[in-house]
Amino acid sequence: MKIAQVVAAPDEKYGEVAAAFVEVADGATVSKDELIEFCRGRIATYKIPRHVRFVQEWPMSSSKIQKFRLRDRIVAELEGVAAAS
Repeated sequence: MKIAQVVAAPDEKYGEVAAAFVEVADGATVSKDELIEFCRGRIATYKIPRHVRFVQEWPMSSSKIQKFRLRDRIVAELEGVAAAS
């Protein structure tokens, strides 16, 4: 893994859950399930990401990742899924 950022995603049951955005290092491979399994037993259950998204580019300000834009992205995606159901 090259870099990861975690943001809060809305959840009907818990209010908010963790959503991880991950950039995988060149030549490496990892799946969503492998990342979640790696977290089990290492961090508290409520901190384990319920959503994992792989990214190639990050929304940046001049020097920092704009986490609010990552949150907006996951919220829009989840609302789209809910609307389609």
